Amino acid sequence: MNTKQFAYLTLTLLTVVSGYFYLRYAYKVTDSTPFTQEIVLIILGTLATVFITALLLNKQTEVEIVKEQSIKFLDLKTKTYERLLDLMESMSAKESFHEDSITKLHFITHRLAIFASPAVLNEYNAFLNVISEISKDSSFQNDKEILSEALSRLTVQIRFDLLNENASSTPTYSLEQIKKLIKRNSENASNIHID
Repeated sequence: MNTKQFAYLTLTLLTVVSGYFYLRYAYKVTDSTPFTQEIVLIILGTLATVFITALLLNKQTEVEIVKEQSIKFLDLKTKTYERLLDLMESMSAKESFHEDSITKLHFITHRLAIFASPAVLNEYNAFLNVISEISKDSSFQNDKEILSEALSRLTVQIRFDLLNENASSTPTYSLEQIKKLIKRNSENASNIHID
């Protein structure tokens, strides 16, 4: 609970408690005028409603902000995955690719380090190893089946990540393991050389 919510809760509690004691006092003082008693009840009910409404609106705003951040994060993640797939499509469509394609792959590797789940990072490492092996001749022409198999395994993990499927059965990674995966992916991407 944050400070603002605690303040609203405290004000609500103070209003209710003080209202109760004031109501008891007002009833005794205004026994002869029931209309005054009704006004006291209306004021106390209004104050309690205002404080409770403010607390609920504050919580709703917080939930909306978290929701908006999640949508933007998912959008960035999706675009990064699409860039990777577009790059692989572009590289495999060419008879030979150049160093600029490998440079693009390096930058996508760094983007994945920001957005991808640990399971995707782990599978991406295996994918980079395959790319390193089959790209030495600056082409995927004779290795499209190997590329397709590696890419399909990676795509499964990307799907799980984007749709949050199978989240309960995926292993949990410590912060240190994630750092190692990111570093290893960066190193593997740097080890890709073409002739």
